[in-house]
Amino acid sequence: MDTLAELRAGRLAGATRLDLSCGLTEFPREIFDLADSLETLNLSGNALDALPDDLGRLHKLRELFCSDNRFTKLPESIGQCSKLDIVGFKANSIANVPAAALPASLRWLILTDNQIEELPDTLGHCTRLQKLMLAGNRLSRLPDPMAALQRLELLRISANRFESLPDWLLSLPRLSWLAAAGNPFDTQAEDAAITAQSVPHVAWQDLALGKKLGEGASGVIHQATLKSSQQDVAVKLFKGAVTSDGWPHSEMAACIAAGAHPTLIAAQSRIDGHPDGTEGLVMALVPPSFRTLAGPPSLASCTRDVYADDAQWTADVALRIARDIASAMQHLHARGILHGDLYAHNILWSAQGGGRLGDFGAGWMTGSLDASQTAALQRLEMRAFGCLLEELLARCSNAPPTAVSALKDRCMHADIASRPSFDEALRILQREAAP
Repeated sequence: MDTLAELRAGRLAGATRLDLSCGLTEFPREIFDLADSLETLNLSGNALDALPDDLGRLHKLRELFCSDNRFTKLPESIGQCSKLDIVGFKANSIANVPAAALPASLRWLILTDNQIEELPDTLGHCTRLQKLMLAGNRLSRLPDPMAALQRLELLRISANRFESLPDWLLSLPRLSWLAAAGNPFDTQAEDAAITAQSVPHVAWQDLALGKKLGEGASGVIHQATLKSSQQDVAVKLFKGAVTSDGWPHSEMAACIAAGAHPTLIAAQSRIDGHPDGTEGLVMALVPPSFRTLAGPPSLASCTRDVYADDAQWTADVALRIARDIASAMQHLHARGILHGDLYAHNILWSAQGGGRLGDFGAGWMTGSLDASQTAALQRLEMRAFGCLLEELLARCSNAPPTAVSALKDRCMHADIASRPSFDEALRILQREAAP
């Protein structure tokens, strides 16, 4: 029996989570029978365009997901759910976000890939907000009351219509992961960066694709062989649609502009002649001894990566990983590139080989910004590095140097101007690392 039939038969009494993806055009009223237990409601992948006016009857609801539906307006009844922690309405046709639709309890709001031109000032009342996903809309400004979002750590405003960034954005004390590529102020910088740092082109016919190595929102990565040289490489084929980070074209631009660096997984060449017109990049194949440092954030952890329960390393290994990533970030900042997603889940590591930074899905350029804005944005990424240091040091099997713990604290300082640059961080890590 399917889930909807079980719900209607009363067999789901006491359920804390309900997932329904079965072509719904109306909200099943039987969901209210779970009002005293339901905490997570996932109605993604249906044909809904409205929620009931009395949604607040679900008084224990903490997580609501309605992505890939037909909403044109964020339902105001959402605001009645006073315990809502996470709301996700990705890939609808939402153009209207009423003030009443935003409960003050929100910690994570996902409105990616809609048609939103304006956000209400009351978004600034959601002071618990840590994660805000707005890529792929029609926004040209953010409400000034959002300056009150002192807990905001991750913001995605890529693929919108911003001519500039609001000044208050660059002083938020906890903002660490910011993506803003594919806006008018950034697109010229993208084009200039690609022109300045061109890469060779490889014909699709010269590639023999092997097994799939991984898949993300923006594309699929395969192991491959260059037929002409018999060289083993990695190939990323882009999907083309807007992602939670922005446009795949922006990712390609950042990856190409990054150039070569020993601790960076960057582009070696660009693919021409794919039979479906798919864009793609050829990258170095990282040895199989390297593995991903951590998993991405969970619904519970929100902005922080999830490590394996047994994740542990010596202080020397932790310092080598930190040094390698600091070196990669120093290189990117020197080239006017912001990574936007400096996380352990985008780092490959091995005990002997150190760390390698990849995934430019949230990468963007600072070429059109003035020096003070660029410096502030680079200091935002220092807080992301501070989070990484904190996670690495917490899992050391022996005590790390006190100077590195002090560096971590400086990287996470609430006053952005007090944070070090990657130049300084790298000098400290090189000094403290084992010979």
